[in-house]
Amino acid sequence: MMNGYYVYILASERNGTLYTGMTSNLVKRIAEHKEGMIDGFTKAHKVKTLVYYEVHDDVNKAIKREKRVKN
Repeated sequence: MMNGYYVYILASERNGTLYTGMTSNLVKRIAEHKEGMIDGFTKAHKVKTLVYYEVHDDVNKAIKREKRVKN
């Protein structure tokens, strides 16, 4: 993975629950979701499958994009 800030979307299953997040270490963050290491929404709804991600070179742009995707 290249350096940057990642906006990502996870899914629980086909036609299931979606989750959008942002991180600077996508591999680590996805592993945390898959292992259920993060209490909260993704653990409760079993949202573990990465379905989309995009890379940004600026943290502020990534945060703005994450908010746009969530809306």
